[in-house]
Amino acid sequence: MPDRFLSLAALLFGAWMTFHHLGDFPLLSPDEGRNAEVAREMLESGSWLVPTYDGATYLDKPAFFFRAVALSLGAFGTTEFAARLPSALFALGLLVMLWGFCRQVYDRLTAAIAVVVVASTPLFMAFARIVIFDMTLAFCVCAAILSAFLAETREDPAGRRRWYLTATAMAGLGTLVKGPVGFLVPLLVMTAYHGTSGNWRAIRRFFAPVHVGLFLAVVLPWFAGLSLACPDFPYYGIMKESIARFTTTEFRRTQPFYYYGLIIAGGFFAWSMLLPASLPMAWRERRQLDAADRLFVIWALIVVVFFSLSQSKLPGYILTGVIALGVLVARVLGEALTGNEAARRLVRNACAGLALAALLLSAPALLLAYAPTSWPATLTPKPEFLQHFGDLLPGLAISLITVALLAGVAWARDHVRLAMLAFLATPLWLITLQFDWIPRHAGIKSAREIAANLPRQLPADTEFACLGCMPHGLPFYLGKPITVFTEDGHELTSNYVLFSLASGKPWPEHLIPSRQLAAYLASRAHPVYLLTRAHRRNELETLARPHGARLEHYRNDYIGTLLPATER
Repeated sequence: MPDRFLSLAALLFGAWMTFHHLGDFPLLSPDEGRNAEVAREMLESGSWLVPTYDGATYLDKPAFFFRAVALSLGAFGTTEFAARLPSALFALGLLVMLWGFCRQVYDRLTAAIAVVVVASTPLFMAFARIVIFDMTLAFCVCAAILSAFLAETREDPAGRRRWYLTATAMAGLGTLVKGPVGFLVPLLVMTAYHGTSGNWRAIRRFFAPVHVGLFLAVVLPWFAGLSLACPDFPYYGIMKESIARFTTTEFRRTQPFYYYGLIIAGGFFAWSMLLPASLPMAWRERRQLDAADRLFVIWALIVVVFFSLSQSKLPGYILTGVIALGVLVARVLGEALTGNEAARRLVRNACAGLALAALLLSAPALLLAYAPTSWPATLTPKPEFLQHFGDLLPGLAISLITVALLAGVAWARDHVRLAMLAFLATPLWLITLQFDWIPRHAGIKSAREIAANLPRQLPADTEFACLGCMPHGLPFYLGKPITVFTEDGHELTSNYVLFSLASGKPWPEHLIPSRQLAAYLASRAHPVYLLTRAHRRNELETLARPHGARLEHYRNDYIGTLLPATER
């Protein structure tokens, strides 16, 4: 296939992997439901600087991403597709950017393979299609790193300046997406890259007055404006969301140091099967690596080590590191396709590992599907798992066995193209034949079913309220905030709300202390549909019994009842 058609095919594949089924499953709770509602409220209120969630000031993250989602909702309606569209567009933009960079520093073949590998990485696929900040941040961070690298390849001062200004602007935008990590990651990666080669002059160029000035011009208007509107933001944003998140367990996201090794093994599967041999080989040949290869090796290492040191760990934190690994895998595959014997052996050995891994993974699926009683009692999944997913297990087992067969044949024939197909088979099955796993899993954790199954003839002026719970996404599907009765506000899953209430600030309009529930209901001149969880059923029955109201049952242990307006 001619190079230009190969590149086009790779980019079309990347677009398909990014947008296919984008709006075909409900918003996940809590993150997607919360973020989509913040954007919906921003669009409705026109408050583009200070985000709100359920009417409460929400400063856990900057407003940039919420603005992008709000604009999409305004253009395409309040749907799952519109809410996810910004993540998908930034993902596609990242793939195009990666292709352009690899074409420039490597060749068209490597560029096309890099797009295919990254686009079919489960971690990339996930963050390309959910309403969360990580893909937008990844676009900015990758653009900053790649631009800073290209700056030092330019001989002419004007070209170097343009690339450095681009890198600085993208680092600033990354900061507007998710705070200091937007500039820290590019700065750490490029400092380590130039430091290993002793290029201290390049490091000093990062801090040229024009670069510092541009960065401040991008970031300061937002920071200053938000600080004036919310005077507690500088302390919260710097001390809590940045320093405390990294250095303490306050945010309850602590994981062991090896956590990201597991995330890479699963989130980069099946391409991760190439890493055990590729990384040691890259280390042995580190002095022979060209500049771009060395960049991606250092990039992946810095990201994984930096976030492994953090006390807060989530899979999305290392997304850009996984993208760097994707380019390195593309380099290995490109070398194998062009006849490099060492690369061919590496790919062949990885096929053997993939065949074994796929067979081992298919065994539990087969046992649970056809002989669930033979499964060890300590490892038996909850009955709800088999209820929701039992009929999908045979198909999953068949898909994994197909992957094993493809990998086995590729190993036996020492066939690189067939090996690539075997590695691609897993994400392809996931997004096509096995896609039902995603909407079913999302449905368990989404508030869409509650909204869809509410009593059909609720009065138009019904107020929705929750007692000690918050089905994230329900305000989005209802198109309005809901009242939450709470002890401390934790139901909103907002660290800023907890911080704000603990500091003695007034309670937001839709967040009410639980002790005021009876008085609140007695003051209502309109019906209230009250939701809670099953463990508080007795309280709900006590409120419903005097009115003869019946309890409605929803998925995930939610129950609700309609309480009539108080007569006056």
